[in-house]
Amino acid sequence: MEASVLPALTVVTPTRFGKTGVLIVNLGTPDSPSVPDVRKYLREFLMDGRVIDIPFIPRFLLINGIIVPFRAPKSAKVYKQLWNENGSPLKYYGHIVEKELQKSLGDDYVVKLAMRYQSPSIEAGLREFQQMGLTNIIVIPFFPQYASASTGSVYEKVMDIVKDWQVIPEIRFINRFLEHPKFIEGFVQLGRKYLASYDYEHILFSYHGLPESQIRKGDVTHNVCKFGDCCGSLHAMNQHCYRAQCFETTRRLVKELGIPEGKYTTSFQSRLGSDPWIKPYTDDVIKELAGKGVKSVLAFSPAFVADCLETTIEVGVEYKEMFEEHGGQHWQLVESLNDSPIWIETLVDLVKTA
Repeated sequence: MEASVLPALTVVTPTRFGKTGVLIVNLGTPDSPSVPDVRKYLREFLMDGRVIDIPFIPRFLLINGIIVPFRAPKSAKVYKQLWNENGSPLKYYGHIVEKELQKSLGDDYVVKLAMRYQSPSIEAGLREFQQMGLTNIIVIPFFPQYASASTGSVYEKVMDIVKDWQVIPEIRFINRFLEHPKFIEGFVQLGRKYLASYDYEHILFSYHGLPESQIRKGDVTHNVCKFGDCCGSLHAMNQHCYRAQCFETTRRLVKELGIPEGKYTTSFQSRLGSDPWIKPYTDDVIKELAGKGVKSVLAFSPAFVADCLETTIEVGVEYKEMFEEHGGQHWQLVESLNDSPIWIETLVDLVKTA
């Protein structure tokens, strides 16, 4: 009796139909610097459970009963300083990047700008992809370093929107891009422009801050994060620690800029509330530098890729005034990547290798 012969198996390689959707997502901005629009923005932003990670009811009472009513009028005044003839710089540059990235990627891609909070919304961008029949989507949060309150929040929002779709698309997220050579080179190019024109005594790398409690929650080992020497290098066990990523960003920038040890500092800004945030605090560093007789500082904000309230106003204006009040003489902010060609090149690389 002859042995039965099994039919040969045909291996079918899936073919990808249609275009790829690319959703670029920044934090967000009020629709205008008016108090009602700022109040609306702050409520959505601060009610995000990944931003203020306390239970819903106390978070609701804290934000709507205390923080927003008192903070909105003050923030509206600051947003009016930021606003220009093009509106919010963060949204203005976002739309330019959307157009330039679309042009660079070509017809095989559909690029849409979204904001985690306010407009244009993530939901609107994803719905447009859905209506076009796109089932292959790349999401690029505009945050160089991963944090639960920024990149993690974008992930959660995207997944919450698509979870009820009948056809759930293939979605790839860009987790972080601090290591990308062109991202680093973008800030290096900007920094060299200022370093060539003035002999700065000190270089400050100021990043957006986070509560220490959020950093600890991200340490799944419960024994890596010590807020001491644990950020001295970026490795497998701390690679998702926001603070460690920020120090790694500084190390890469310092290396390319050729800044010697002792001439630069990494610090963290924008504290909210009385709980301890990751240190050192930028305002404390500024006072300390001025107290030591440092007269000139070049300040980078490498946690942001577009000019916004935290860069233009907080670092560029408020910290400048603080530095001068304590004896400093020359403070210069290095602008963000905004719509620079090398930033577009960075995004093209991220899309093509996603």
